[in-house]
Amino acid sequence: MNYYKLTVSIAESDERDILIASLAENGAEGFEELSDELIVFVPESEFNAGVFAELISCEWNQEVIEPKNWNAEWESNFEPVIVGDFCAVRAHFHPAFPQVAHEIVITPKMSFGTGHHATTRLMMEQMGDIDFKGKKVLDFGTGTGVLAILAEKLGAVDIMAIDNDSWSIENAQENCATNACASVRVSDTDIEAIPAGTTFDVILANINRNILLQYMQTMQRLLKAGGTLLMSGLLTEDETVIRESAAAAGFSWEGTHTRNNWICIRCARP
Repeated sequence: MNYYKLTVSIAESDERDILIASLAENGAEGFEELSDELIVFVPESEFNAGVFAELISCEWNQEVIEPKNWNAEWESNFEPVIVGDFCAVRAHFHPAFPQVAHEIVITPKMSFGTGHHATTRLMMEQMGDIDFKGKKVLDFGTGTGVLAILAEKLGAVDIMAIDNDSWSIENAQENCATNACASVRVSDTDIEAIPAGTTFDVILANINRNILLQYMQTMQRLLKAGGTLLMSGLLTEDETVIRESAAAAGFSWEGTHTRNNWICIRCARP
């Protein structure tokens, strides 16, 4: 499958964050942030020139690239991500980081979620404050599988990682194998197709506002009483509507954490 590569001339961080959120909700799957440009990758099947022209108000251009060229470019620009002394995400061609408690090695391909984006980093940071030992976890929209892998490293014993993108499934499976994960099951299962009676101690959902709102009630059904829901893929302006939706579904708010105009919301099911 070919991808469109969009190069957008934009420097302001706030405007960039809002644009990323809008593009992600309309099919964009990967982003690379440069000093005065935003590189956006969109599957050819998801690209609608008219829609993207309305969303992008500044100067931009587009080109079609093949998956092989995407991978080469992604790998050439991929840098390790270090979250304090808690964890690090690196590619196989980077040196190890023995100073961190948890190290994740991934093959950086087309999937979203390498740890570079503020939302993924926020999720990883907040996972450090959750007790995963012996727990059952749902990673909703797994992308590269980074959060599912970290959940196992933190002690989770049964992790279901789902995504509706075939490339993400392939990449997450590869990354789980690289990290010798024994407890992660990666699949394209629709969240609404998870069998009745199946529940989880922790749900990780780093997606976007619209998907979170759409499936809030479903996540409530799947979360055990006393369980934790961690959500991101959200801008600061999304907090009110997400908290209202979560409260209406029966969740209690436990905290909001911010990074570069992006937020991560933690809720519990009483």
